[in-house]
Amino acid sequence: MKTVLIAGATGYLGRHLVRTYVERRWHVRALVRDARRAEASGLIAHELIEAEATRPDTLAGVMQGVDLVVSSLGITRQKDGLSYRDVDYQANRNLLDRALEAGVDRFAYIHVLGAESMGHVPLVAAKQAFVDDLQAAPIASTLVAPSGYFSDMADFLNMARAGRVWLFGRGAHRLNPIHGADLAEAVAEAVAAERPWLDVGGPDVLSQNDLARLAFDSLAKEPRITHLPDALRRLALAVLPRVTPRHIHGPAQFFLTAMGRDMVGTPCGTRHLIDHFRAAAKTG
Repeated sequence: MKTVLIAGATGYLGRHLVRTYVERRWHVRALVRDARRAEASGLIAHELIEAEATRPDTLAGVMQGVDLVVSSLGITRQKDGLSYRDVDYQANRNLLDRALEAGVDRFAYIHVLGAESMGHVPLVAAKQAFVDDLQAAPIASTLVAPSGYFSDMADFLNMARAGRVWLFGRGAHRLNPIHGADLAEAVAEAVAAERPWLDVGGPDVLSQNDLARLAFDSLAKEPRITHLPDALRRLALAVLPRVTPRHIHGPAQFFLTAMGRDMVGTPCGTRHLIDHFRAAAKTG
């Protein structure tokens, strides 16, 4: 039985990765910050390894016997005084260094779709810096770049629940967000096929207007969509870093930048966003 170490195992995607590799009969070693909390939350890995990837001294021995590392480690909203550079770059770099020392066969990493055009965004820049290191390292790698997660679409549902969805421009930019379970399967398939890179998204390619209408439909409400001048989005990108703290403008820069372009990956999976919205609407 082969062994996979999954970093970011308690996150949205990480939990699906753990389940997918358990079902594929891998021995799953999950890297967690608090093993008791992870166990209490129902994480089903064979081993819970308590360590902090931002602290290299805690990673001693974690790669022993590991055949594959899969990292979805990163932060969207900065906390604990850590920056994107600390986590999205340096923590993953620490894992890569340990993997190289242990002779791990392959390192898979979850990146961002369209990173090449978002290098000015700190979150993306930190991820890309690690990707550059990984591709230059003497280890086989698989990079998977999703268009966005179903969980990222909560803002549309929340706006619809409040009565109105606000969009920038004409709302014509397209995306195909993917469910975490479908993405985990896509990662496992890409690794098994030894693919170096995969841009991936869900089965439904939707415009932002479509997303807004889906959100209202899931709530059985009449659509009310307001289109704001795209100049306001660009103004916010310029002003927010000057007037808000890093933990606010960091994620805002990413989401506002992504809203201004298409984010469409290779369609994959079987789960549809409307079903996710309807389930979320029922639970409130």
